[in-house]
Amino acid sequence: MNAAVADAGATQPSGSVPFRVSGSVASGSILQALNSSMIAVAIVGIAAQFGASPGITWVISGLYLATAICAPLAGKLGALLGARRVYLGGLAILSIGSIVGILAPTVGWLIFARVLIGIGTATQYPNAMTMIRDCAERYSVQPRSAIAILAACSQAVLALGPTLGGLLVGAFGWHAIMWINLPIAAFSALAVTKFVGAGFVRGTPVSGRQLLHSLDVVGATLTIVLIASTMLFLLSVTTAPLWWLIPVWLAALAAFIEWERQADEPFVDVRALARNRALSATLARVLFTYTGFYCVYFGVPQWLQYSRGMTATQAGLTMLPVAAVGFGSTFLASRFCDRHGVRNTLTVGTCALLIGGLLLASVESITAPILVLLAVAVVLGIPTGFNNIGNQTLVNSVTSVEEVGTAIGTYRTVQYIGANLAAAVLAITSGHVIGDAGLHRTGWFIALVGTVLLTGVLASRSMGDRQLADAH
Repeated sequence: MNAAVADAGATQPSGSVPFRVSGSVASGSILQALNSSMIAVAIVGIAAQFGASPGITWVISGLYLATAICAPLAGKLGALLGARRVYLGGLAILSIGSIVGILAPTVGWLIFARVLIGIGTATQYPNAMTMIRDCAERYSVQPRSAIAILAACSQAVLALGPTLGGLLVGAFGWHAIMWINLPIAAFSALAVTKFVGAGFVRGTPVSGRQLLHSLDVVGATLTIVLIASTMLFLLSVTTAPLWWLIPVWLAALAAFIEWERQADEPFVDVRALARNRALSATLARVLFTYTGFYCVYFGVPQWLQYSRGMTATQAGLTMLPVAAVGFGSTFLASRFCDRHGVRNTLTVGTCALLIGGLLLASVESITAPILVLLAVAVVLGIPTGFNNIGNQTLVNSVTSVEEVGTAIGTYRTVQYIGANLAAAVLAITSGHVIGDAGLHRTGWFIALVGTVLLTGVLASRSMGDRQLADAH
């Protein structure tokens, strides 16, 4: 257990991080969630304008690839240069990307815009967590309510994306998913500038050479190769698998482990991960969890449009219970976790995911009343809150304030590898025609993921009450 975390647990701080701080830093984190899920209902309009070329796939995947690569780097930069500074810089990059996307004359420019948006949104969550933890330690207050707000604004809002995207696209066309970023980014920048102190800069100013050394450029480059080769291979699985990427990945993995073991300031401390089994297990659990989540977020809206014949707006509104229940369950899960522990919190979330998968495996497009579909959506919203709170509480409990930004950045990287894995899973389970049979196969896959997660949670030895006490 990290000494700094243990000390924090020993002092048992009272009070909470003020909402003006937690709400400000959480406001920008919704942008990543919205941009990653609104595209599900906008892609039809984008393909209609630019043509159904192979590049359309990269409009979706470009953001995930950029976010997965940049999230750990953003957390590290925040620890070195100041979390608030990097957070605001990310909002600026996101805004530039949104403007480029609005004006994009070709699909290539649109992909470039989505990559910029991915880079910009990668900075929000890890640095928001760093600022929350910093505020909690400076003023001896508890971070758990602030973490719940951050989780609700970034993770639960993920399920709101199809609903909001459907309304925007239905009313204004696909460009609306770009310009909606601008007012949100402006509000977030103003709120963070006003309510979050400029003193969120840890350590002393560093020179360019010191910065490069601290960032471990070699380790970061090898990380990029690992993530890029992993995600490119997953994207190719359903068409023409790029088998040559496997030896590239293995060579990069061997070089990465060897370099990081010897680096003075490693980009990813593999020695610490080997020692910190709770963090390693949490990251593995996050990969499975988000693979299941994104199968829901991508698969169900497509099924509603193709099989039920719904419009983008109707499909988005049908998904609204997932977002509403996910948002509410995040705060419920925060209190539940405080009273009953991480293990029980994750047990509730994984059981709900398992049940939701079984329900999807039994739904029929023609005979199922709309109320049944809404009830299924309600069940699928429960895992969003409980799994996220449980996993993030564990990450928070086993890292120091200096480490948490990088750890959460890695958390986000694993999340978006799961998103690309889900895209590959859906292509396999749905087949060439999106219908009931494909949805049923997807449901059985989600149920299998829930079973694996539930088994792991119940068998885990790294979710003791001591860790939860330390986190609070």
